[in-house]
Amino acid sequence: MKQNFFIMYFLIVCAQLLICNYFHISAYIALSIMPAAVMCIPTKIGTGGAMIIAFLTGLVIDFLAEGLIGLNALALVPVAASRRFICDSIFGQELTSLGEDISMRKYGSGKVTFALLIEQSIFLAIYITADGGLARPLTFNLMRFACSLICGLLLSLVIVNMLDPNERK
Repeated sequence: MKQNFFIMYFLIVCAQLLICNYFHISAYIALSIMPAAVMCIPTKIGTGGAMIIAFLTGLVIDFLAEGLIGLNALALVPVAASRRFICDSIFGQELTSLGEDISMRKYGSGKVTFALLIEQSIFLAIYITADGGLARPLTFNLMRFACSLICGLLLSLVIVNMLDPNERK
């Protein structure tokens, strides 16, 4: 029986809420798994739909966890906007033209990791800048970016594997 993507997406949003509320590891780590979830939104949903889903998801996370309303929404919308371009560039246009979903098994861990690296970088650059990045020293922001990118990328690989359409059967 095939599991519904949006049930898994909802569970990932709940996991992100738990991370935001209870796992404050360090000031250097802004841990987010949502860029991976947004990247894995089915390709049959266009860019506009993905941007709306990302915006609403970001607002829910901001309202229930972060406290600064709009911070995650601001950072997730560009991730959704760039999703199609990044997927076409890395995985080829057959992914979107055939309506397939991102699969670690089909495209390999190298390509998926590279796509996640770009998506996480977009998210973190906007998130850290909007979260008072201009008021903090550049070295702190660069360390926060690097530490957050490494931790987020590792968790995102697990998320993409969970959302793999071949694994949801």
